[in-house]
Amino acid sequence: MTHENRPRRNFYGRLKGKSLKQSQKGYLDEDLDALSPGAVSWEDNPDRTPIDLQQLFDGKPVWLEIGFGGGEHMVHQAAQNPQVGLIGAEPYINGVAMLLGKIRRAGVSNLAVHPGDVRDLFDVLPDQSIERAFLLYPDPWPKNRHHRRRFVTPEHLEPLARVLKPGSIFRVATDIEDYVRQTLEEVPRHGFDWLAERPQDWQQPWGDWLSTRYEQKALREGRTPHYLTFRKR
Repeated sequence: MTHENRPRRNFYGRLKGKSLKQSQKGYLDEDLDALSPGAVSWEDNPDRTPIDLQQLFDGKPVWLEIGFGGGEHMVHQAAQNPQVGLIGAEPYINGVAMLLGKIRRAGVSNLAVHPGDVRDLFDVLPDQSIERAFLLYPDPWPKNRHHRRRFVTPEHLEPLARVLKPGSIFRVATDIEDYVRQTLEEVPRHGFDWLAERPQDWQQPWGDWLSTRYEQKALREGRTPHYLTFRKR
């Protein structure tokens, strides 16, 4: 199905990796639909009607994780913060399957999952509806000609700023120094203040941080993590 107002969006990156285990296929078949945040795709929601977050999470504050990877951080946050609801967006289906397995094992229920492009999710999130957002070890796109593919560009930051409430927190973790540079240049331009006052504020992880497999790989390969905290004006 097509829609005349549908924007042209190129997607870069992997949608699927190695073959899924039978258990992971089962998670996708049995659990994914029930964890949907609502009608997000253009096929299901061509009019881009905002999803009802109040009904989805019974009026709880809502947090958003952009590209949750294998899902360990998202499940950790859900378990530690039962008073909030978390939405995760991740187009890599292997990562979605890993998250679903972790949800089963942890027994958390305050989660919703969009297995696709976060830009489509932004379309249907109400204005000023999100109280915290996470961008953890995003694809670095290291080549100069690919920097426009990074998340920290206006195409992504403008809708992120729209859906975040004033005073909400946006956390970015990365081990790529040039990604830090671009983040510090671009994010404040979209209505955010960087909260660092001393080097420890970006050198040390947050108090509720759970190190992800991507961070462990970075440490093994000798790269230094950076933890950037912004507040929406």
